Amino acid sequence: MMFFSGGCATRKAEGRCLGLRMKIIDDKDIVHPASGAVIMAIGIFLYAAVDAFTWINYTSGEVMAVFLIVLAVFTYQSIFKQWVLKPCFTVLIRNPVQSFAVGSWVAGLSVLSNVITKYFPAMSMGVQVMMMINTLLWVVFTANCFYQFKELMKRPSAYAPHGVVLLSAVATQSLVIYWLKVFSLPKGLLIGVISLGVLLYTIGLTIVVLRYIRGNPWTIIDDWPSTNCIIHGALSITGLALVTSEMFSGRIMMIFWLFVFILLICIEVMEVVRAVKRIQKLGWKRGIFTYHISQWSRNFTFGMFYAFTMTMHQNPYYMNDFYEFHQGFLHFWMWIVFLLLITEIGLWAGSNRNLHGKKTKQLSRGTDLE
Repeated sequence: MMFFSGGCATRKAEGRCLGLRMKIIDDKDIVHPASGAVIMAIGIFLYAAVDAFTWINYTSGEVMAVFLIVLAVFTYQSIFKQWVLKPCFTVLIRNPVQSFAVGSWVAGLSVLSNVITKYFPAMSMGVQVMMMINTLLWVVFTANCFYQFKELMKRPSAYAPHGVVLLSAVATQSLVIYWLKVFSLPKGLLIGVISLGVLLYTIGLTIVVLRYIRGNPWTIIDDWPSTNCIIHGALSITGLALVTSEMFSGRIMMIFWLFVFILLICIEVMEVVRAVKRIQKLGWKRGIFTYHISQWSRNFTFGMFYAFTMTMHQNPYYMNDFYEFHQGFLHFWMWIVFLLLITEIGLWAGSNRNLHGKKTKQLSRGTDLE
């Protein structure tokens, strides 16, 4: 069963698409299907953490928001041309793991919508139209998620599922957060969609865990991708949706926050171990200072945990025993989010500069870049 028809109808066309998919990581001219993660990462910073920096005034925030809008237009235009208009979209959907990258498109538009509403409220009507389209995309994406979950469960050894499958939950909760800020929706509908996001998270996490405990032998260097940070990031965005909705008591949310915080520490300790081992094996540059699109997922998850904590801290409804700890933690975490974002932007800029240098050299020799 396929939720998108057409495309890659011939062996020749499918071969071109498969070849394209294999080149995505190495060829910067080809837009990666997970490029929406860039919008998610920068957007969540402008939505929450940026307000903690007093030297970034509102006008500066507006300028950065405009930059994000321009970047989003370019990104989604490229995604549309690369993955929707061309037959390669069918091949993307046929990959049970890679197809979840479409969730970054939904979540990216949701975060962008919240940023636009924050800085340019006069554009709210246009944003609502965009979110209606985004909601339709989410419906199709969610239907495909259940199909792909079934495929992963039928043939778990044929694939290597990782944190990207949890974008199903992230995309779902990102819509709820926007709805809560703009619309007055029935409580039953909100509970249903949030619960759907929790269900998607539970199924996705189960599949990821089974991959590591029942799958082929794995190493933390080669088989623990950056996207596994979405294990805690998806819970952070769920927490933000719950806090915004005020469905649970302060005590319950305090326990939930503590659970997410402990999980974040556990996952990131593994990331530190992985980084150390990669440095020992590959050196500093190839080990941790080489750009990859998946690294934006960490920026997003860290920024989302800040947004979750900040929203909970600022709402008197959630006043709890962690109030003073949250205050100190937010002051510390805002710098982690900021420095990590600056580092990632630097890696991205460096990778594009290196690519430009390669192109220039090859053009001067009259050759094409592979």
